[in-house]
Amino acid sequence: EVQLVESGGGLVQTGGSLRLSCAASGFTFDDVAIGWFRQAHGKASEGISCMKISDNSTWFADSVKGRFTMSRDDAKNTVTLQMNSLNPEDTAVYYCAASNIYSIRYRDYDYWGQGTQVTVSS
Repeated sequence: EVQLVESGGGLVQTGGSLRLSCAASGFTFDDVAIGWFRQAHGKASEGISCMKISDNSTWFADSVKGRFTMSRDDAKNTVTLQMNSLNPEDTAVYYCAASNIYSIRYRDYDYWGQGTQVTVSS
């Protein structure tokens, strides 16, 4: 069974940092891309980053570029999203997802985690 489990969300003040983790199981980690998406209340989902596991290629949306980074731990089949310099506009539910395609398009992702809330106070 394919599973993605996010952890690490919470409440942080403006300028603070959070680290989100996405633990994957049930598929071959090297063959996928892992993407991070977020959805703020009342807004459309936004793809913010993705990583091609096989070669560490990454992509970041302009809204997070320079503040967010991705890393992976192959031994734990885990991908981490490090979020720095957070601001209230980053408040959202964050989801990780897995795809066979290196893509940031929502429709290309077949497996999704349950989401984790990130709240940035001003």
